[in-house]
Amino acid sequence: MDAKKTAYSILELATIAKGNTIHQTYNNAVALAQVAEASGYKRMWFAEHHNMPAIASSAPQILIGHIAQATSTLRVGSGGIMLPNHSPFIIAEQFGTLGNLFPGRIDLGLGRAPGTDQDTAYAIKPGFIQASHSFPADIETIQTYFSIENKVAKVRVTQAEGVDVPIFILGSSTSSAHLAAAKGLPYAFASHFATAQLHSALQIYRDEFQPSETLQKPYVIAGINVFIADTDREAESLYTSHLRLVINILTGTSTEYIDEPTEMDTELRSIMKHPRVEQMTKYTFIGSKESVKAQVLQFLDETHANELIINSNMFDIDARLKSITLFGEIMKEINKER
Repeated sequence: MDAKKTAYSILELATIAKGNTIHQTYNNAVALAQVAEASGYKRMWFAEHHNMPAIASSAPQILIGHIAQATSTLRVGSGGIMLPNHSPFIIAEQFGTLGNLFPGRIDLGLGRAPGTDQDTAYAIKPGFIQASHSFPADIETIQTYFSIENKVAKVRVTQAEGVDVPIFILGSSTSSAHLAAAKGLPYAFASHFATAQLHSALQIYRDEFQPSETLQKPYVIAGINVFIADTDREAESLYTSHLRLVINILTGTSTEYIDEPTEMDTELRSIMKHPRVEQMTKYTFIGSKESVKAQVLQFLDETHANELIINSNMFDIDARLKSITLFGEIMKEINKER
């Protein structure tokens, strides 16, 4: 891809809209992937979250296969697998299998966080804290299982050996930037919710990057939230569903589903200006196609990201399909003009 072109992708949490079943939510993810593929998106990643009733992406490995089966060119992967929850051996088996089923289309994004609360993390794996400390070593272990050279080892993952499944380091702080740079791996920053250290992390990653066999130059993926409609007012209304989800996260309120959008009233506008909400939603772009394009251009000028990955928690699937189609048009225009 031309270095001046910015790729664009989707981060999918499989959020459940009020009145929808989990089955319907997965069907919506398929529809989303197919529209994204037709609109020039590069990849769709599923995030691993647990014990969050409104989010149905707790098993990315299964959803990746489901979406890959329903598409033909879209890359599909994890954004990410929370590695301390898992055995590196099993992850290599799972993603090696996916890589054989869908050659050249599977990504393995790895993160260090639990993707849940402490009690649930303990239920998933009692030794999570200790496992999180071995995150760098566990990445190397997975890389070994995917290497051709491991064919002579006593412990092998035969379906992974020599299979092209690129590894990405995910992060929301500067510690992940040091790790991605040292390993010479592409780096995806969760700036769709963790905004404070974005610029520091990207600077560290680029300054410290060490070329590797898989990557010669730094490659940055930056997360943003995007809500596009025909008018700014309509887009603001669509955003209210996501805003209520943010409010519930910050107040520790359990969210059972994504609620219907409402008008953006005075109270919600006031809440948007609260420092914690404002910080968490800093890189959220809302409005008509023209409005969002201006915001995206500014973000790209600030970050020089190689790729944008968008999150859009919306109640209505048709509105979301329209929004991602319009964002695809924006990115095509930007890439043509740059």
